[in-house]
Amino acid sequence: MKPRRIPGRAAVAARGWFAAHRWLVARRLSQVLFLTLFLSGPLFGLWIAKGTLAESRTLDVLPLTDPFVLLQSLASGHVPEGTALIGVFLVLAAYALLRGRLYCSWVCPVNLVTDAAAALRRRLGLREGMSLGRRTRLAVLGGAILASAATGTIAWEAVNPITTLHRGLVFGGLLAGGAALAAVAALFVFDLAVAQRGWCGHLCPVGAFYALIGRRGAVAVKAPARERCDQCMDCYAVCPEPHVITPALKGTGAPIVVSPDCTACGRCVDVCPHTVFALGIVRPFVHPSQGDQPRSPD
Repeated sequence: MKPRRIPGRAAVAARGWFAAHRWLVARRLSQVLFLTLFLSGPLFGLWIAKGTLAESRTLDVLPLTDPFVLLQSLASGHVPEGTALIGVFLVLAAYALLRGRLYCSWVCPVNLVTDAAAALRRRLGLREGMSLGRRTRLAVLGGAILASAATGTIAWEAVNPITTLHRGLVFGGLLAGGAALAAVAALFVFDLAVAQRGWCGHLCPVGAFYALIGRRGAVAVKAPARERCDQCMDCYAVCPEPHVITPALKGTGAPIVVSPDCTACGRCVDVCPHTVFALGIVRPFVHPSQGDQPRSPD
């Protein structure tokens, strides 16, 4: 029997461990940094950021508000305060300029859970499992807005595992901590045993919303050396949204991943033994078919 290929092993052999994990390490540091901003208060009495990822205030000055929360608030009939609108504008501007789904891979703490489930699936050689259409998360997004309008509440926040996990980590307590553990366990089991990348790739309305607002951001994965590709498929194995790779890798247009589903996680860059990919900057809001070309790879 032919031994099962482990994605990234060839890259480690060719370029060393750090070069084959540098974007993964950078993402973990980013996720820990964002959590630290919120945990510094309850742990050390130094309140850098108060609140959760849904709505927070940094250094008691800078408001940041999840625009999906604002949308639900408006649907429920509540008019947000001026500071909330400022927070929404700042978040929208940042993700529209950079890339919407950077939130999913560089900020969201749930990414740690779903990445762990995906890695274990690969180790165990499990099949994809339940088939869920990528448009399902758009249906969940629309359902959350309708539920907010019907109940007069910000409906998704009542069940949002991101908020549940964040509250458990930041505020602690038996109830919050138990809910956080339950959310983590449910997501892990779902992605491991039910559907591969099922939560982030097919169900989460937050990721769907950020994909809509940051479709043409400046941060993008490029394939400037796609002629070196030897079809090893390691990039497809580790990518949380593998359908985004093919046009850039095997197409005839500019070698840039333009799909809004791309989270710019950089794992394809890490695991490729031939440095086919790069994570870098392109001109925002311009489609490659309009003449945009990638800058020098990082």
